[in-house]
Amino acid sequence: MGKPLKRHPAFVPVSRDHHFGLLLVWKIRQGQEKGIDPERLHNYVKYFFSTHLEPHFSLEEKVIFSFMAKNDLLRKEVEGQHKAIRKLFKKLDVLKEDELLAQLTEFCLLVEAHIRFEERKLFQYLQVELQSKELEKMEEKVAAIHNPITEEWEDKFWIK
Repeated sequence: MGKPLKRHPAFVPVSRDHHFGLLLVWKIRQGQEKGIDPERLHNYVKYFFSTHLEPHFSLEEKVIFSFMAKNDLLRKEVEGQHKAIRKLFKKLDVLKEDELLAQLTEFCLLVEAHIRFEERKLFQYLQVELQSKELEKMEEKVAAIHNPITEEWEDKFWIK
């Protein structure tokens, strides 16, 4: 595999969000290692998903994926990943404590794999395939609706 391309500015805000998504995964895993009550972990996931992850998915779907053909295989794969993560997130609400821990682990695996896919495959592909004008247009559209992530969560279970 060749050296990764320098990230085009159109993708930089989204890549920053991905950093926070990987931190979410790390925090949940830290909480699990420390034996934190799964409900506390779930509360954080609910906060992060609704405040950050869902708006991030929405931005990607409205802006980034719109630069790809509807039948593009990478687009279909990434849209399927969004769907799977949303489905598992909804499922977390109805689980008992023992099932919740396992499903939080699964949620972390899905989110991490999804971020790695976008960073290593999807964005690389788009940077090569799209014309400069298209990337500039994408950059404008991303900038117009992107809200940088700021963490506002009191329960720092991952450091206790």
